[in-house]
Amino acid sequence: MTIKVGIMGYGNIGKFAVEAVQAAPDMELVGVIRRKESISQNQQPTDFRVVASVEELGEVDVVLLCIPTKSVPESAKDLLARGINTIDCFDIHGQKLVDLRAELNEQAKQHNAVAIMAAGWDPGTDSLVRTLLELMAPKGVTYTNFGPGMSMGHSVAVKAMPGVENALSMTIPLGTGLHRRLVYVILEPGAEFAQVEQAIKNDPYFINDETYVYQVLDIESLVDMGHGVTIERKGVAGKTHNQLFNWEMRINNPAVTAQVMVSAARASLKQQPGAYTMLEVPLIDYLSGSREDLIKRLV
Repeated sequence: MTIKVGIMGYGNIGKFAVEAVQAAPDMELVGVIRRKESISQNQQPTDFRVVASVEELGEVDVVLLCIPTKSVPESAKDLLARGINTIDCFDIHGQKLVDLRAELNEQAKQHNAVAIMAAGWDPGTDSLVRTLLELMAPKGVTYTNFGPGMSMGHSVAVKAMPGVENALSMTIPLGTGLHRRLVYVILEPGAEFAQVEQAIKNDPYFINDETYVYQVLDIESLVDMGHGVTIERKGVAGKTHNQLFNWEMRINNPAVTAQVMVSAARASLKQQPGAYTMLEVPLIDYLSGSREDLIKRLV
């Protein structure tokens, strides 16, 4: 079976998603959905279709939502109502994720579709790592230390703020799960830096972290899509203390996010209707190939 995949959005993640779908042995890229103004103003790639709406794609099994987190709820609900599976990289943890999962679960079940949510690397694959460490040491403390690197979600959040023309947010790990945010902004004409600075520091993406905002004249010279994470756990296995675990990776942020979404797209075709986080999907379902061959190779 060839999985017919559409991609909504052609920013940092969308461009890498195109490459990941094209490289997948069991997928066909049926097209990229972009805003009409983007289609008319920019030169389009020639190796895949670019359309303004999902209806123009024809038959499609799953759409990767390579769009800002704030746009995910509306877009996911619309696609699920059409019976199309959705994969998003919603990057807000906690209750907001739980609440959206409940909403998408109802919509997906009603229309015989599947949504896999927060399919990035955090939340996403890091969530799986944290779960694995807790499985091995149920009692203890886990610290997730991001960076140093560019945070796409935080950068997008700042770009959407009034008075901001362009922005970049860098994450600096301080250890024990604490972080410093360095935010670089280009202001729109007439914008007051002090007001923008305060809005950033009060935003949910930044309010819990030590945040510094700098006004600059150029963003592109600062961009480096490298990122990383170190997850540490010190805990207890049974009644034996001092079990120490360390997971570390250094990555190209949007490329890995896109690959995770593509793997989740594959898994979505193997689930019953409903909405799932990556934690709820069997790991083996993310991979291509027969179950028997995968077990023989990986177990």
